[in-house]
Amino acid sequence: MQKSMNSATSYVLTNFSLLTGNPDQQEIQAIAIHGNRFEKIGQLSDMPEGYETIDLQGLTVTPGFIDVQLNGCGGVNLNTDISEKTLDIIHETNLRFGCTTYLPTLITATDEDIKKAIDVVFSYQKKYPERLTGLHIEGPYLNPARKGIHDPDLIRKPSAEMLDYLCSHAETITKITLAPEMVGTETIRQLSEAGIVVSIGHTNATCAETKAAEKAGARFITHLHNAMSPLTSREPGVVGAAFDSDVLCAGIIADGYHLSWENLRIARTIMQDRLVLVTDATAAAGSDLEQFEFGGHTVYHKNGKCTGADGTLGGSALTMIEAVTNTIEHGIPAEIAVRMATLNPARALGREQEYGVIAEDAFANLTILDRDFKVRGTISGGSIILD
Repeated sequence: MQKSMNSATSYVLTNFSLLTGNPDQQEIQAIAIHGNRFEKIGQLSDMPEGYETIDLQGLTVTPGFIDVQLNGCGGVNLNTDISEKTLDIIHETNLRFGCTTYLPTLITATDEDIKKAIDVVFSYQKKYPERLTGLHIEGPYLNPARKGIHDPDLIRKPSAEMLDYLCSHAETITKITLAPEMVGTETIRQLSEAGIVVSIGHTNATCAETKAAEKAGARFITHLHNAMSPLTSREPGVVGAAFDSDVLCAGIIADGYHLSWENLRIARTIMQDRLVLVTDATAAAGSDLEQFEFGGHTVYHKNGKCTGADGTLGGSALTMIEAVTNTIEHGIPAEIAVRMATLNPARALGREQEYGVIAEDAFANLTILDRDFKVRGTISGGSIILD
């Protein structure tokens, strides 16, 4: 079965198995797509007349996977080439692995590069709103003690002028990762009140400082367990604060290198639908690169692991379908793993009306899988590609 259609076509999908983590949707028989949106969800008798019918031959359909932390893939990184061409390559690579929507991530950079990334993402998002929810700026307002692969020469405190600039571009900037102990609660409040999701990461914040950041408006934790203060017996740190919260969501990298599988299961048990699968992928994902430049360092890729010369992890080579299947293989039910890659990230960004769901008027983004959880196709903004 091979099919490729552009988003100008109207069609109805039939003969599929639906996996959304929503038991109320188990009886859905057909999905009508018009342009880049879902038009009708329901029974065959509900579908518009005159639309082409596409028989999916029993394949499994999920909402399109969403990656809210993606530095690059397919041989490119956003930091290396801040351009729409880079975003195109990332999107085309993502589709091979079931990811239809992503947050391009720019790690610690100069103010000039941050502004350039904002401009590029703004322009691209206007053309392809179903592909991007905006821009994720990870750094430069981090704690040097928890810098990871980030360039220490570029880590700094925000200027008042730059803060104002960021807030004035909140339409494009979806998420900013920062260390709360380095910027203070007023900065967090200013960014969050502008409509930017403030994420806590690359930080030595105490549990109390993390809770103060949450009170000021922080709503996310960047790559839980990595580059942050851990949970200990008398100081719960950022990890403990996330576990103790009813509000904070967190991304987690399920590649077997960034944390143990026990910690993945523990985090899911405690955080439930506040936990989000992310890749933190770099140029190595979906490519055969053995080394590349990232964060001012040469990063080496071997056996799916990306490290600097000193062994520091430098992003990942993980794809979203691998994150989902790894999660399932290590004890989390498939419907939950799918929700961690779809609805949960959309909710964490406050965008669940348009992304991460199969619902009328939402963007027509779907991932199509076989019974072995291999990606057999995607629908991105109504454009369908099937093997």
